[in-house]
Amino acid sequence: MPSRSQLPGNIKRKKFIRALMRCGFEIDLSGGDGSHYKATWPANQKSITIQSEIRKDVLYYLLKEIEKYSGVTWEDIKKNL
Repeated sequence: MPSRSQLPGNIKRKKFIRALMRCGFEIDLSGGDGSHYKATWPANQKSITIQSEIRKDVLYYLLKEIEKYSGVTWEDIKKNL
């Protein structure tokens, strides 16, 4: 898990979602509340809500949840960005 200082400042949500899809997540554009999206890991059906604005602190939290539920690391996601 990278430290917060090693993460990029702002990532476009569309780009981040494409990277998650390449890693194996299923994305539901209408599953979240309002403008939020829902990313589901198919093996265990655990889901993560992706906000519309992915700041550094939000990205850190998302990566922590993604790694916990799926085992996909920041390095895996970064390769697919």
